[in-house]
Amino acid sequence: MPHEAISVFDMFKIGVGPSSSHTLGPWRAAMRCVETIRQKTQPNNVKQIDVLLYGSLAKTGKGHGTDIAVLLGLCNEDPVTIDVNSIDTKIKSITDTHQLNLGGENMIEFNPATNVQFLFTETLPFHPNGLSFLVELNDGNSFSETYYSIGGGFVVKENEESNSKSNIDLPFPINTADDLLHWCMKTGLAINEVVLENETAWRSEAETKKGILKIWQAMQECIYRGCHTKGILPGGLNVNRRAFSLNTKLLQDKQYKDYSTWLASIAQGGNHFQYILDWVSCFALAVNEENASFGRVVTAPTNGAAGVIPAVLMYYIAFCNGNDESKIIKFLLTASEIGSIFKKGATISAAMGGCQAEIGVSSAMAAAALTECMGGTQKQACMAAEIAMEHHLGLTCDPIAGLVQVPCIERNTMGAIKAITASQLALQSMPDFAKVSLDKVIETMWNTAQDMNSKYKETADGGLALSVGLAEC
Repeated sequence: MPHEAISVFDMFKIGVGPSSSHTLGPWRAAMRCVETIRQKTQPNNVKQIDVLLYGSLAKTGKGHGTDIAVLLGLCNEDPVTIDVNSIDTKIKSITDTHQLNLGGENMIEFNPATNVQFLFTETLPFHPNGLSFLVELNDGNSFSETYYSIGGGFVVKENEESNSKSNIDLPFPINTADDLLHWCMKTGLAINEVVLENETAWRSEAETKKGILKIWQAMQECIYRGCHTKGILPGGLNVNRRAFSLNTKLLQDKQYKDYSTWLASIAQGGNHFQYILDWVSCFALAVNEENASFGRVVTAPTNGAAGVIPAVLMYYIAFCNGNDESKIIKFLLTASEIGSIFKKGATISAAMGGCQAEIGVSSAMAAAALTECMGGTQKQACMAAEIAMEHHLGLTCDPIAGLVQVPCIERNTMGAIKAITASQLALQSMPDFAKVSLDKVIETMWNTAQDMNSKYKETADGGLALSVGLAEC
């Protein structure tokens, strides 16, 4: 059966906040446009570039930093390695001088106020997150490139099938949860072991494990940084960071000097329910406050939902004896497979499916991963994912002022707690008696997404975004 091959490193990407679909995706699209320019001509043959943002990218583009991402991408800055503290300076230079260093090698005239157009009333038919680059050459010729940011930092070019079947030959091809369970039952392998075998189609096992630990390192640094940074989030809503004060309150006067001693200090506080609950919330808040501040985060599977999986993994590490590299690798491998099944069967784009496609999917991923790491069976892991998503069905995406702040940041705390609860329920249940399968909840999620009014799909045209009465900042 044809299948789409999605790697763990497709689901988890290191990048810059605040949005995988509205920041990281357009950034990558701009970099792809530069590459196309190099293939067709050279950056020094370009006279002018205009950027057209459509649909959801236009409506919440300012709040999500879409215009900033596109400018950085056209300059060929890499979201994985760019010094995030330099972003404001780089953008100010372009705005002040009306000069953009295309591809990092050719200064062209570029005024963000006129060369980036927000087409609020126009939406391209393929996907709500569309953007076009109109390239004018010095010899009078021109061409255009259109891309779609389809969620989680995934980008497809117009006329390029977003769900085209990969020619990668995986040992265990998987499209559905039933496929996954089939291979687990046939081989006796755990979910993470099946995924690790599939990853060998791209690279060695050692390289995969090294890469996963790099992903965790980025998550860990994001959590630690977020817990130790105070202030007001950018964008105009004047939202206070809360992770810093919560971290300080929970640790009281404990002394530490780095991540390892900080983690030890957390563990010394015990394991009573309220204490653990506060820490899970703190971990999630920390990540998404960093995300809202154009910090470095990992799509999990998106930026808007980037705090759920790190928060649940930190819970496992700090309170469930999970502080071991092999256990962390196991957790992230399992989570990635559940996310890929959701992407294949539904969507991980809020512009297509509302926040159920982001927080809901991340909660399902975390629930399955925690369940397997806590000794659950493959069926129990899938059951945990189903429970987590079942109780996110219909969740809208309605960011106030177009910013990934309210209600987005708190939703990550709720998604993390739901994941832990779903895991506990699954671990105490018999999956053979479950009334709803993971595949059925994925199908239902997609049907719900199609039925959902567009104003609840990352447009800031409905829900809290409208009733609170704050225009896009």
